[in-house]
Amino acid sequence: MSAFEINGDRILLDGRPFRIFSGALHYFRVHPELWRDRMVKMKAMGLNTLETYVAWNLHEPRPGEFNFSGFADIERFIEIAGELGFKVIVRPGPFICAEWDFGGFPAWLAVLPGVRLRCMNQPYLEAVQRFFDELLPRLKKSPVVAVQVENEYGSYGNDHEYLRKLSEMIETHLPGILQFTSDGPRNLPFDGGTLPGVWATANFGGYADDAFGKVRELRPGAPLMCCEFWNGWFDHWTEEHHTRSADDAAAVLRRILEQDGHVNIYMAHGGTNFGFFNGANRPGRAVYQPTVSSYDDDAPINENGDITEKYLKFRSLLAEFGAAVGPVPDPVRKAAYGKVKLTHRAGLVENRSRLAECHTSPYPLRMEELGQNFGFILYRTRLQGPVEKATLTIQEPRDRAQVFIDGYPAAVMYCNDEKHELPLEIPPSGLTLEILVENMGRVNYGPFLEDSMKGISTGVRLDNQFQFGWEIYPLALEDLRGLDYEETAESIDGPAFYRGEFTVDEPFDTFLKVDGVKGVCWLNGFNLGRYWEVGPQRTLYIPAPLLKKGVNRLEILELHQLKSPAAELIDTPELSRNEPFGK
Repeated sequence: MSAFEINGDRILLDGRPFRIFSGALHYFRVHPELWRDRMVKMKAMGLNTLETYVAWNLHEPRPGEFNFSGFADIERFIEIAGELGFKVIVRPGPFICAEWDFGGFPAWLAVLPGVRLRCMNQPYLEAVQRFFDELLPRLKKSPVVAVQVENEYGSYGNDHEYLRKLSEMIETHLPGILQFTSDGPRNLPFDGGTLPGVWATANFGGYADDAFGKVRELRPGAPLMCCEFWNGWFDHWTEEHHTRSADDAAAVLRRILEQDGHVNIYMAHGGTNFGFFNGANRPGRAVYQPTVSSYDDDAPINENGDITEKYLKFRSLLAEFGAAVGPVPDPVRKAAYGKVKLTHRAGLVENRSRLAECHTSPYPLRMEELGQNFGFILYRTRLQGPVEKATLTIQEPRDRAQVFIDGYPAAVMYCNDEKHELPLEIPPSGLTLEILVENMGRVNYGPFLEDSMKGISTGVRLDNQFQFGWEIYPLALEDLRGLDYEETAESIDGPAFYRGEFTVDEPFDTFLKVDGVKGVCWLNGFNLGRYWEVGPQRTLYIPAPLLKKGVNRLEILELHQLKSPAAELIDTPELSRNEPFGK
């Protein structure tokens, strides 16, 4: 296998100078049948290198159980890149951030006895070693030319012994491969997150002169590279959709290239956070910002693979600096299949035993303590009466709790709410309390990374009295085949699954619009992601390979109540808009 090497301020490939025109494309965010399509479009834009993170939680969902097939077939992804003439940069983490659940860490890592993340902690390093022993030999392929050590580590910690340990693991399996780090171009991240003899690159979205000036100061004489050129940005639920003008982004890219800088466009194509894999930000302890299902990222190649104005400007600019560009790709074929009648319903709480095994515990257990990675968790208990007046408190719900009293919706409590309380009176006969908690995505960046467990974090109180004696149902919703549907077009007030079928003559890309409050959608058993009326995302992307010729099955979990007993498949995504992303 060939590899990049550094000679002074130049990058060499097989002994010859090489200019890195790279773009980020994550195999785990794109349907495998569309990997080649997205790569061909990146090639036509002028890119000669492809960069990807590696999502540990996709590859090792349970300790020692590995998956490298389907969306996780990184070897095939690299092979396709090589067939198209790309060089490949891999960023295996083990932490990747990436706006991906838990920064790529598997959920079970959070409850590993004695674990502390991203440092010289023995239980953590043993888990990393096991994963790297499986992963790294699969990267010993000719297109792979560089591997990152950790990811933006100096923005988190300063354990250089830990970084050296990861570097040694990489060198053991991939001897001679060029290693590098990436972080913000500032003193503290570079001091904490780099190693002697390892190429230090910078991540930024604007002010290229200042950023590269700082890199020259901190690492004089080394090649300059913007490892993540943030040409767009991602969205959080309840916030506005981010965009950045093509002219503004191209102006910064020009300054990177004019300084003989190497570049990785992040993202060249963002893709989709299918299922429950989206991450979240937590800039303060009381502020939680879950990321939407779309990872369009306002990238040059948009979520469904169409080229954009940004693509055309980047392509022209890269050609000006010597990149080999190809013909402008044609638009992706899309279809509006119309209305899908939802003809069957299955209540979630009523089907709890069909979806999950019941666990009993004196206190509410968190998802991770039950071996659950994603989805929802249902807590049930019996409150004894009589109690004339009391305040029911859910102590630290993660992330959104729906409260039901004797089966009727009583309250919704979101983790960002100032209080998580409900006034309550209990009759002499008592009442049944049910709490459905949604995991909306674990924190993927920052100082609260280790405080990411989901469900009810502490307990449930009546006034100051903790309530004990719980039934717990971990609703991962990985398999819906056990649901007991009844034929009805009526929507109830409360969490329920709705099912409908539609026929397709020829599969094309389409977009799903649900007239509901909040929920999750599945197509032919595949989890498309979440919807929420608060936006900014209004539709869910359905790539053509998920559709079948003939009859297709749509299932929707609506957490509150559908406004009409139908969904709609349209040919254009819907998003609310925001002001352009600043420099």
